[in-house]
Amino acid sequence: MRVLVADDQAGVLEAAKFLLKSEGYSAVTADSPQAVLRLTSREDFDVILMDLNYARDTTSGAEGLDLLQSLRSTGVRAPVVVMTAWGSVDLAVEAMRRGASDFVQKPWDNTRLLETIHKQVAKSRSDCSDLDIAREVQAKLLPRDAPQIAGFEIFGNCVPARGIGGDSFDWFELNDGRCGFMLADVSGKGISAALLMANFHGALHTHLSMGLGSIPQLLAELNYQFWSSSLPEHYATLLFGVYDSHRCRLSYVSAGHPPVLVSRSSGKREWLPSSTTPLGLFSKWPLAEEAHVDLAHGDVVVAWSDGAIEAGLTGRGEEFGEERLAASVEAARGTSAADLVHLICNRVAVWDTVQHDDYTVLAVRCVRHDATQRPAHS
Repeated sequence: MRVLVADDQAGVLEAAKFLLKSEGYSAVTADSPQAVLRLTSREDFDVILMDLNYARDTTSGAEGLDLLQSLRSTGVRAPVVVMTAWGSVDLAVEAMRRGASDFVQKPWDNTRLLETIHKQVAKSRSDCSDLDIAREVQAKLLPRDAPQIAGFEIFGNCVPARGIGGDSFDWFELNDGRCGFMLADVSGKGISAALLMANFHGALHTHLSMGLGSIPQLLAELNYQFWSSSLPEHYATLLFGVYDSHRCRLSYVSAGHPPVLVSRSSGKREWLPSSTTPLGLFSKWPLAEEAHVDLAHGDVVVAWSDGAIEAGLTGRGEEFGEERLAASVEAARGTSAADLVHLICNRVAVWDTVQHDDYTVLAVRCVRHDATQRPAHS
């Protein structure tokens, strides 16, 4: 088990390293906030034990609080135990409010310090185990096999920010050569958003098992169920579409979802805007009429959650944006739906080195019946 110890006093670092080594821990030391950020950017630690005061300011703890915020904003999830001098309990409480897991007072009691580290390691490992289970469950909700419908390709990829999140997509074969699909984004992140999405996913499949009438009616029923079973601040944006392979026509309703791109084989772009409010905001959802788009061979419909176009806004200060996404679609012209989605996701990942939000990309491609290529897995 690896512990990162951060303090600007060499004596403190040596004492902590000796104590941790005697208990079988591997201790790595850092003498400044900059060193902590460098180490955590390339290595993983079970626990971070850090002082709140450094050379710039030895009394207020401001440097330590800023460091703690930087660790969390860059995606470091290891438990942080802060060290503070006697009489500075208020500062330690403020640190915990900003994301610290526990605190010890300096000069520390060896037994108390080791107990605190043992507790945080055990808790972190338990949380990781629960997260692994939740991640597996969520992954099984995503479709695996492409629908067996001639003249049609579909592929999606979901990239959660915390290993698990509130984005999802799905597709379902209907009768008469039709395929339904959806891309949804529940407000929030992490396990709480994943639970809401699992509930939403189950409700959708329950309604579809009774047959699909009209898309607006389906969404109205889902809206009421979501509204009645979640907190007022929770909502979901949703794109629900049905592709008719005989007519090469897409029928859809977009509920508060980002604009959808239709990339024509001719090079022309069309944007399909949202047609109504997200689900879950009101008990009575304002019904929206189905919209229709006729497609030709080589035309591609690409949908995404807002995490894809907003990627990079927090880290770079400039979001990936709709234009870069559309340019990525153009770069993948003529490729399969799967290759197109992978290209977009790879470009988003390169642009957004510190991912703060889930993102999902879904592509539907119209192909001639004798040219159909179907990816085996999503």
